[in-house]
Amino acid sequence: MADKTINELPGEIREQLPEHAQQIFLAAFNAAQSNGSNEEGAREIAWNSVKNEYEPGSDGKWQRKAEDTAIHNKAVTSGGN
Repeated sequence: MADKTINELPGEIREQLPEHAQQIFLAAFNAAQSNGSNEEGAREIAWNSVKNEYEPGSDGKWQRKAEDTAIHNKAVTSGGN
């Protein structure tokens, strides 16, 4: 599967993932194939990329993970020298 647009993704992926997640999947898939991965390996890499930002909801469709404010709002403190 040499995907060029999200419209060319398999139906099950388009049905499960919101558009942004489809874009992540496609970019990761294409990058993995460009780096020599076979289709199966590229799919695994693409799904792992999606899982970094999305998780499956109770309805079977993927949704963006809630932001971890502890990570995003970390205060940087000086050592005091």
